[in-house]
Amino acid sequence: MSIRSYNQLCGLAFALDVVGERWTLLILRELVAGPLRFTDLLVGLPGISTNLLTERLKGLEQRGLLARRTLPPPAASTVYELTALGAGLKTALLELGHWGSQFVAEADAECQLLHLGSYALTPQTFFRPDLAQGLDKTYALHIGGENQTVRIVDGAIDVRQGEPTTWDMAIYADVATYLGLLTRELDPQRALADGLARVEGDKAEFFRFVDLCGMPTDG
Repeated sequence: MSIRSYNQLCGLAFALDVVGERWTLLILRELVAGPLRFTDLLVGLPGISTNLLTERLKGLEQRGLLARRTLPPPAASTVYELTALGAGLKTALLELGHWGSQFVAEADAECQLLHLGSYALTPQTFFRPDLAQGLDKTYALHIGGENQTVRIVDGAIDVRQGEPTTWDMAIYADVATYLGLLTRELDPQRALADGLARVEGDKAEFFRFVDLCGMPTDG
């Protein structure tokens, strides 16, 4: 596969040589929370063709940003996962997401709502470590029929696919409600009162989660 290059002696130019093509950063976004099958990636990347996804995955594998492996039986599926090199872009993805969030209000009706897996970076983008010092909490997200685990330990956050075996609080909601809570477009009390969100476990942790991972409020 030929790789187009800016041919500039510059770190940013080299980075764009590797991840600057359309869809590449979004593929990495999908894999941040854990390995996925090809079909899973197609679900999280509406609009990409199978041929283009194949090409992008091949290029990322050749550059060492992701790897393929086969899950043990009974799954026996081939999955793609980030290597240490690919995972090293997580901070950059978070910063880009944070910067881009200022334009979300400009989205038109054609903007597609994604599935939970595509939003694994969202609670990490606005995470406030200053409010999480000394905490050790596990949150189970059941959003739109998918599950994620959010672990917050002493000011650090990690989001992974799947349901935790034990948790301090579990949220049940659809994707629109979940994003509304994190973007502060939906009041947490109202979401519970109207039945848009349901909580199991310590309800106080629901409000803490929104405060820790939602967009900061004015003042």
